[in-house]
Amino acid sequence: MAVDFARRVSEIRRAYSGAPWESKVGYCRAVRAGPHVWVTGTVALDDAGNAFAPGDAGAQAARCFEIIAKALGDVGADISDVVRTRMFVTDISRWEEIGAAHGAVFRDHPPATTMVQVSSFIGPEFLVEVEADAFVSGEME
Repeated sequence: MAVDFARRVSEIRRAYSGAPWESKVGYCRAVRAGPHVWVTGTVALDDAGNAFAPGDAGAQAARCFEIIAKALGDVGADISDVVRTRMFVTDISRWEEIGAAHGAVFRDHPPATTMVQVSSFIGPEFLVEVEADAFVSGEME
């Protein structure tokens, strides 16, 4: 049975955020295959690619959600389509400020979520990293 790779590739959409690691590691910010969207681990970068709000976990979390929302839009989804988030943090005692940023975005359409403490990220200035999964009803445009 022959596989129609051209058709399969046309069913997959990718979004890039310009993070410096995307080309080095070989990944993209988000992938949509049919109704499913996966947004990779996202740290808080400013528009120039530098760490956003060093030391401020709440502001970093909010920035992660802004980057995620843009990636979702780039593949034809939006933040209300998110069904699961995973928040990785370097200091779980800061859960309230990180959780407040999550709540500000998802209060009206809460996804399943997890927050876990990890030892570090790609740079010590990053305090939060967020992944998101979404489900979009309807056909891909």
